[in-house]
Amino acid sequence: MTRLGRTELTLPAAPLGAENPLPPLVKPEQVQQVANRAELPPDLAEGLGYGQLDTVLPCRLQDGYGRERRTRSLPALVLENTRLRATVLPSLGGRLYSLYHKPSQRELLYRNPVFQPANLALRDAWFAGGVEWNLGSTGHTTLTCAPMFAAEVAGPDGGPVLRLWEWERTRDLPYQLDFWLPDESDFLLVGVRIRNPHAHDVPAYWWSNIAVTRTERSRVLVPAKQAWHYGYGGRLDLVDVPGDELTYPARHEHAADYFFEIPAEARRWIAAVDGDGHGMAQVSTDRLRGRKLFVWGESAGGRRWQDWLAPGAPGYLEIQAGLARTQLEHLRLPAGESWDWLEAYGPVVADPSTVHGREWTVATDAVERGLLSASAVDEYHAAWRGIADAPPSAMLHEGSGWGALELRRMTADLPGTPFPPSSLGPEQRPWLELLDGVAPDGDPLHVPAATLVGQDWARRLEKAPSNWAVWYHRGVARWAAGDREAAKQAWSSSVSAAENPWALRNLAVAARAGGLAVEAARLYLRAFALAPGLLPLAVEAIGAQLAAGSADRAAELLDALPSSARAAGRIRLLEARIRLAQGDPAAALTIFEEGFEIAGIREGETSLSDTWAAVSGGRPLPERYDFRMSAPG
Repeated sequence: MTRLGRTELTLPAAPLGAENPLPPLVKPEQVQQVANRAELPPDLAEGLGYGQLDTVLPCRLQDGYGRERRTRSLPALVLENTRLRATVLPSLGGRLYSLYHKPSQRELLYRNPVFQPANLALRDAWFAGGVEWNLGSTGHTTLTCAPMFAAEVAGPDGGPVLRLWEWERTRDLPYQLDFWLPDESDFLLVGVRIRNPHAHDVPAYWWSNIAVTRTERSRVLVPAKQAWHYGYGGRLDLVDVPGDELTYPARHEHAADYFFEIPAEARRWIAAVDGDGHGMAQVSTDRLRGRKLFVWGESAGGRRWQDWLAPGAPGYLEIQAGLARTQLEHLRLPAGESWDWLEAYGPVVADPSTVHGREWTVATDAVERGLLSASAVDEYHAAWRGIADAPPSAMLHEGSGWGALELRRMTADLPGTPFPPSSLGPEQRPWLELLDGVAPDGDPLHVPAATLVGQDWARRLEKAPSNWAVWYHRGVARWAAGDREAAKQAWSSSVSAAENPWALRNLAVAARAGGLAVEAARLYLRAFALAPGLLPLAVEAIGAQLAAGSADRAAELLDALPSSARAAGRIRLLEARIRLAQGDPAAALTIFEEGFEIAGIREGETSLSDTWAAVSGGRPLPERYDFRMSAPG
C-alpha cells in the first residue's frame, strides 16, 4: 500500500538569507560559451543560438546565505510503498532529496548530509544532492531554492500521487511534477508537464539533474556510442564512448560535461553503477531526448568544490536527462501548447564483470534488461495523463503568489494546478495595485519592489502616472527588453524626480557595461552615499572604484563600512585587491594568510587564484582558495 505524508528533515543547514534588492541587470561572467559553433551540425548550432537569457529578471538574486550551519528542520513530504521511500523538499524547488530502496537497504541518490547554498544557480543559491528539476534557461533553475505548491491527488491506481507545481517567472511558464509510486513498484514515476498559456512561442529548457554517490569504481552507462564533450575551454567536440575511460568519473582530472548522442531508435535511459554492479537508473518516454554525465574531476579544484558543497561527505557525480541533446540549447514551445513526459527512477543490479567489462554494448544491454520495459513506461505514461488535470484533494505546501498574480492579469485555463488568490502577498501588492491603475511609489531611500518586466507589465508601467518609482521600474523593464538607452533615460528621470540610490546604481551598472569605468565609479559613489549600509551595493561600488583605477577611493569606501561588513569574505578579497593596487602586496598576502571564505564564490570564477598569484611570489595556491574548474596555466 502506498502512503503519502508530511514530515521534517532535520540536518545542519545554513540560512538562505534575504534576497539581494539590486536587480540583476547583467549576468555574471558565463563559462558556458561555445567557441566552435560554426563547426557544429546546423540543428545543434540553431539551438545554441535560440532563447538565451541575458538576465534572470524579474527574479532577484539569492545571495544572502553564509556558511555557518546549525541544526534546522526543513518541511518534507514522503511518498512510500513496501519497496521505495521518496523524500521531497517542497520549500526547495521540489528537490527529490532521497530515494531509499528498502529490500537492498540502499540510498539510490546522493543524499547531502547538510543544506549549504553555493553560487551555482541562475539566482546564485544552489545546493547539491538528490534530483533537481530545471525549467527555464541554461543553468540551475531560478526555483531551486524557492517554494512550490504541493498537494495530494488521486492516482490512476487509486493510491496517492504527490503533485508539485509553480510558475517559472523568467519564461512565464506554469509546470507540474506528479510523483507516483504504484504499490510494490521498484521505480518511482514522475510525470512532468510544462504549459505555454501565451499567444506566442516560448523558449523551453528542461533538465533533470540526478546526483549519485561517486566511488572509485563508479561507472555511468547509457545506450550511446558518441558524446559531445564540453570542457571549460569553451568547445563542443564529438568524442567516442566509452573511449579514454570517459564513463568512469573517478578517472577524470578536471570538470567536464558529456552530452550523449542516443540513437533515435534507442530507449532513453542512463544509469550509474558501483564496483559491485549496484546502482540507480533513470528511464523516460522519448520526449526527454538528452542524457548527460557531469564530473567535478579529481583536481584540487574539483575536490574543493565537492567539499564546499557537502563538507565531509563522499564525492558525487551527476547523471542528467533533458529535452535537447545539450544543456546549451533551447527548444521552441509553440503558443498554447503543452509538453509532457514520464520519468522513472529506481535500482539497477547487473553482473559486475559485465557492466565493467570491455564490451560496451554488452554492458549497456545488461543494464537495460533491468529497467522498466518500454511498454510499461508507455502504459504508465498514458495512465498518468488520465489524472494530470485532476484537482488536488488536499494541499500540503504553499508556493509563491506570482502565478496567482499572472492569472489575475491574463486568461488561462490550467486544470490541475490552481494558483489560489490566498497565495498573494506583500511582494505582489504593488503590482495588484498597478492592475487597478495605482502607480508604484514610496520612500526613495527604501528598497523598491522587484520589477516585473513582461511586455504587458511594461506597457502598464509606461501608461502609469510618472514619479521616481515608476521611472525606476520603467528603466528596469526597458533594460530587460534590450532597450538600454531608453532604460538609462528612465533612470535619469527617476533621479531627477527624487535622488535615490536604486536608479543611480542602475545607471552605474549601465555605464560600466558600456566601458565607462570612471563614470560608473562616480555614480556608485553617489549611490553608496545614500545607502551606505547595503552590503551588495558596497561590493559593487568598491569594485567599480578599483576598475576605474581609484584604489584610494575604494579604500575610503572600505573604511566607511561597519566591522560586520568588513568581515565578509567578498569584502576581504576586495581589501586584498586594494592593498595590492596601492603597492602593498605584503598587506594583501597577510589577508590571505589570516584566512577568509567567500560564501558566494562563483562556478568558474578565478578571482581568488588570480589575486593569490599576484601577491604570493609564486607560492602554490592553498587548497582552501582553489576553486579552479580547469588546469591552471
